[in-house]
Amino acid sequence: MTYPNSFPNRPLSLAPNVISTPRAYFWSTPIILLLTVFVFIWEAPGIYRDFQISQNPLALDSGDIQNGRCTTRRAIFTDCEARLVYSYNGHDYDTEVEVMFVDFHMGDYETGLVISADHPELATISLGLDKLWNRIITLTVLTVLLGGLCVGMIFLTLRIWRVKSQLRHPAVLKPVPVEITAFDRRRGTLSITYNDKIASDKTGRSSYTRMKDGEEPLIIGSANGKSVGLAVRHGKTALPVLLDNRLQRVSLTDEERMAALAPFAHEYQNDQQPVLVDAPTKTISIWKRLQMFLGVLVLIVVGVFGFWLWYVTSSDTQFQSPGVDINNLMPAPLNRWGCDQLKKRFGQDRAPFGCVAADYTSWK
Repeated sequence: MTYPNSFPNRPLSLAPNVISTPRAYFWSTPIILLLTVFVFIWEAPGIYRDFQISQNPLALDSGDIQNGRCTTRRAIFTDCEARLVYSYNGHDYDTEVEVMFVDFHMGDYETGLVISADHPELATISLGLDKLWNRIITLTVLTVLLGGLCVGMIFLTLRIWRVKSQLRHPAVLKPVPVEITAFDRRRGTLSITYNDKIASDKTGRSSYTRMKDGEEPLIIGSANGKSVGLAVRHGKTALPVLLDNRLQRVSLTDEERMAALAPFAHEYQNDQQPVLVDAPTKTISIWKRLQMFLGVLVLIVVGVFGFWLWYVTSSDTQFQSPGVDINNLMPAPLNRWGCDQLKKRFGQDRAPFGCVAADYTSWK
């Protein structure tokens, strides 16, 4: 693979917008930022409350835990919530608590009501104190991951804008090979993602560009099963610029452009440069897609119904999740039948959510 430097040894300018910002950055960055803020605001106050309680905890046997339930999400995250009603030193208190932690536990949890002896208005469930460090680590990891992703996207956007500002001024160009990692043709626009990782002075950075009006990248070979395009480093800018196969992106005279393309044209028969070729795709009719959708929907329904039957007839605990949630969502006749099956096997114990009476403990 060769990429001779046949460009004039003088500062050259590039066409505007040869480096693009992925459109996804404009909507995904604020969404991730809002999600980070939401997760922190949702969990941090509860963790801080339970940390205060942990400094001088007081268990109350007379308190009442109402509507208590735990839900496992994504098979990892467990979210528990309850209403706490209690009296202390002649004052009545009524508060809602919610705790989230990472756990692979299957079945029910046992918990009690705990308050702060110094600040009795602060109350939680003992499970929240048992999992306090788990919750702190979980919140920290989620915040760092989401926040780091958001900061990284903002940094990349600022770097692209800085490069676009530098490209406005002429500079000496240095040709380098880049690996084309992805491309997409849509609405007359060719969108290309390329990576600077095969040049001798590689940076490992990815860039994104769009080509219009029949433009194609200047392909000079292949490596690792991917096309290799010719790009140029513009002075000391951080990102290389992918060139088109007619060098219209560089401010050259017609003679200079022909001289720059000549070394590449000699390597191919009939002076034909290779271009990116879309992988063949099989067209699927709307009816076939509808059949596939309905088939998947039927499989989901059958799977959920089968799991519910197993839960109400064979589960070794009435608090198995997500069986509890599925049974609660069932139509009234099915829910009643399911609760009857559970009651036959666990009638001597507390009723699960969806089968409880008005006292939130006994069977309905």
